[in-house]
Amino acid sequence: MKPLSPLSLNGEQRALHKAVQSAPTTILQIGEGNFLRGFFDWMIQQCIKQGLFHGSIAVVQPRPSGKANIEKLMEQQGIYTLVTQGIRMGRAVMEREIISVFSNIFDPYEDWNRLTALAVLPSLQFVVSNTTEAGIAYTAEPLQEGPIASFPGKLAHLLYLRYQAFDGCPERGLTFLPCELLERNGDALKQTILRHAADWELPAAFKDWVMKHNVFLNTLVDRIVTGYPDAKQAQAWFHKWGYTDQLLCTTEPYYLWVIEAKADMEMRLPLQQAGLHVLWTDDLRPYQTRKVRILNGAHTWMAPLGLLHGIDDVRSFLMDEEWGTALREVVFKELIPTVSGNVDSLQLYAEQVLERFANPFLCHQLHDIAMNSLSKARVRLLPSIVHYLDQGKTVPPQLVLGFAALLRYYKVEKHEDGSYTGMSLHGKSYSVRDDAELLERMSTLWKQASTDSAQHLDTIHAILSEERFWGRAMCDSPSFAANLAEWLQYWERGISQ
Repeated sequence: MKPLSPLSLNGEQRALHKAVQSAPTTILQIGEGNFLRGFFDWMIQQCIKQGLFHGSIAVVQPRPSGKANIEKLMEQQGIYTLVTQGIRMGRAVMEREIISVFSNIFDPYEDWNRLTALAVLPSLQFVVSNTTEAGIAYTAEPLQEGPIASFPGKLAHLLYLRYQAFDGCPERGLTFLPCELLERNGDALKQTILRHAADWELPAAFKDWVMKHNVFLNTLVDRIVTGYPDAKQAQAWFHKWGYTDQLLCTTEPYYLWVIEAKADMEMRLPLQQAGLHVLWTDDLRPYQTRKVRILNGAHTWMAPLGLLHGIDDVRSFLMDEEWGTALREVVFKELIPTVSGNVDSLQLYAEQVLERFANPFLCHQLHDIAMNSLSKARVRLLPSIVHYLDQGKTVPPQLVLGFAALLRYYKVEKHEDGSYTGMSLHGKSYSVRDDAELLERMSTLWKQASTDSAQHLDTIHAILSEERFWGRAMCDSPSFAANLAEWLQYWERGISQ
């Protein structure tokens, strides 16, 4: 079978691809991964197909590690297959669509000048991103001619180039749509960009232009995008379709995008007109807290637990008699009480989340969810734990268990190639993907650990004291640390027997 290419397309698909290639570049997308391809890019295609949006997307990866996906996109000339599978209104759904929205695909670390040229493109209007929660964090770095490492640093530099090219024209500001699961992500991105501008001593007039003439929208995304399916399923589909697709992506039918913006933004980005489940709102917070604490909190809680105990995917975790019961307990008895709002509505939302986790058509790998778990836990799980600690209450048992599993998951060893691996409770090696500095520090702290209970507790205290991990010291509660240490010692004894 031949790989997916424009030659694989039918007449209607070819016409869409050709139209996109000739359309002006209106969107810069920083993030090449599964989520944006199964969420934002699919949405833009619906708008283009209905004649509501005239433009195309330039896509780059936020980190050098994303080079492989960018190369695959270039090989397939920007097209890939999205399969939507699940239950919609009680009926099984299986839909396939070839997505063709990219007109410009490149690696900014190898072609920095191409990215800087995009920054001054008159047609550019929007910047969309998904760099994980850690992507918006501030990292001091110099202003230089070559690639700037951090995502906000890149944007600060690109905005300054745009400001200079158009002499501070108010109409040339951009609209930013960050999809990172960070509370008030638009505000956070703006402040980090301004911090870089201050570091680099850029003109006050530029900073004023950023604040007044660029729009940073706070957004909340909600869709489970599981990416490439298992090999057997993929091969069956390829045989049926007559082509292979190395960027095949799978997703659930459910999706929601909540954007804190004035309703007139719909005139520029006609998502509702295209019939999409997008909400423009003046207050994002209720949606944000509910989704991040319950859905994402449950994901972050279960990923290290499952991987340590030999479970590979979300559905298998939920269907396991012991772990499925624990999951329901942490959601309904421990996470929901940390969220303000109508309890019945929260419980209904939680039931919907578990129904989505049980989707028999998707295989959501815990290894993928576990990527960057330190930064994810800080946003998705830690606020629920802090809710109890700040009230002087005992952290409930399942939250303690999940957090202990997170710490044990990060008991890692560094290898010569710079990679890090840990060992499951069954002796199976797994790779850990996260910020290199955080992994280095975790590795160092765990090397100091001992099976001796007193020294083991000292290691737990040292890990909890690291503000770079948690955003605050977490060692104020002796009982919390002791309960964590108890689990970790229990697991150590089990391995050593």
